[in-house]
Amino acid sequence: MRKFIYRAHLWLGLIVAIPVLAWASSGLLYAWPSAVEGGQVETIDAARVRVLPSDALARASEFAGRKLPTTALTLLVREGRPVYQAVGGLGADSLLIDAENGSVVNTPPPGPLTRYFRQAHFYFFAGSWQVPLLLTISMLACLSAGSGLYLNLTMWFGRLSGRH
Repeated sequence: MRKFIYRAHLWLGLIVAIPVLAWASSGLLYAWPSAVEGGQVETIDAARVRVLPSDALARASEFAGRKLPTTALTLLVREGRPVYQAVGGLGADSLLIDAENGSVVNTPPPGPLTRYFRQAHFYFFAGSWQVPLLLTISMLACLSAGSGLYLNLTMWFGRLSGRH
């Protein structure tokens, strides 16, 4: 039985280590300045903001040709210009509205480091399976920790009783 638990502990540790390594490396990547788009904070010059948030939302809907289900509107600096980023749904699609002149463009696709960060850190690749995947990985991590505790306790109690 102990040999089975040892092997299970080893395999569980390897299985759980892969997503934990991806999560940790993507977190380190986010801490690296300018590696991930939006990771650098710039001061907004309020004098340059000429478009009101309500006008930005109206222009975004006009650009799309329908009323957009916007869940977030963020004012940020992108390439030195103040822009609103209108995000809809779960953040998959967004539009950029220039806060100076009101022009609207689709948000350009992210670079490879930003894509890796989003996929590895938030498990976006899993889609609707994101929560079940995270629960499964958590359960496997608990089993790995529990089997490790069992193996350590049996080893130490075996030494104390003189059986090891």
